[in-house]
Amino acid sequence: MTILVTGGTKGIGLAIAKAFAEPGKLVALNYHGDDAAADAARREVEALGADCLVVKGDVGTPEGAAAVVAAVADRGAGLDQLVHCAVKVLPAPVLEVDPGAFTRAINLNGTAMLYLVQAALPLMRRGGTVFFLSSRGGKVVVPNYAAVGVGKALAECLVRYLAAELAPKGIRANCVAPGMVDTAALREVFGDQTGGLLADNAAKNPSGRGIRDEDYTAMIRYLASPAAEMVQGQVIYINGGHNLSA
Repeated sequence: MTILVTGGTKGIGLAIAKAFAEPGKLVALNYHGDDAAADAARREVEALGADCLVVKGDVGTPEGAAAVVAAVADRGAGLDQLVHCAVKVLPAPVLEVDPGAFTRAINLNGTAMLYLVQAALPLMRRGGTVFFLSSRGGKVVVPNYAAVGVGKALAECLVRYLAAELAPKGIRANCVAPGMVDTAALREVFGDQTGGLLADNAAKNPSGRGIRDEDYTAMIRYLASPAAEMVQGQVIYINGGHNLSA
């Protein structure tokens, strides 16, 4: 089994990669700039017994996405799981954000889903799955989150179109949207308020606690299994019911 996770060397991406890491599996981690974090992530994955391929590259362009997928192809294995978790944050009000930077962020945060699937399709086998990591910010307004929220809304729609065309090929596509998780991207948006927001989010959660990595990784592992063969084009929230009331 081979899995490729974009943004896979930190946070949610790394948690997903580790959930699939076991002997006999190839875990490919894509990242953009932090070499030290990438090396640390590789060691964590290898400690779980998996073979780990670390690929530096920008999947926010068609050429960059194709190059990252080509590095996986060079290992001679197919591709069973494709997870797009890479994200670019522009922590500013949408009326003040630089339009060029906003467009580049949208390409990474949303449209890259298409770039990756088109590049990966020749490698993917029947029974394979494609995942996009979304968030509540794709449907509701979150301050200073527009570049991420708009990108995620775009990708959610794109996944529905992809699912309809991938289904006849025996490949599934879905979105998983965890609740608030302590990541570098979250801290980039909220800064010093992050700790308080996480605590408040956990206190107000109907299920009585905040989100743990195993909450969303367990769902992704289920969706990647044959038991989820008929789940296609969905956005599945993993947040303890936090999105059910205002």
